[in-house]
Amino acid sequence: MKATRLAALRLIALFFLLPGLAGLIVSAVISTNYLDKLPKFPAPEEMRIIPRNIHGTVVYQTEEENRRLNLFEYSSTGVFVLGLGLGLVYLEQWGGIRARDAEEAELHPEETH
Repeated sequence: MKATRLAALRLIALFFLLPGLAGLIVSAVISTNYLDKLPKFPAPEEMRIIPRNIHGTVVYQTEEENRRLNLFEYSSTGVFVLGLGLGLVYLEQWGGIRARDAEEAELHPEETH
């Protein structure tokens, strides 16, 4: 694989890894905020009837809050896993190039600088 394609693969992997990780951090902050602010018992008058278990404590949220947080968590996880997969492909390609260079240097020691 050419060095430019390898660099592009690394950039694309980081392009997915970093926003995915940031999204996971933001969803953790939202969950912690929910833990502090949402009621611990159902509140039908506020439409807070959907349970969510956060660190062993059940809080009750609206259907919209549940949908929004689920969407954020799952999309962030998907983007992060995609970046992780691309990063693994990059490392495999990079390792193959390094091993091939080391093998060539071993076969032709007089040509090394």
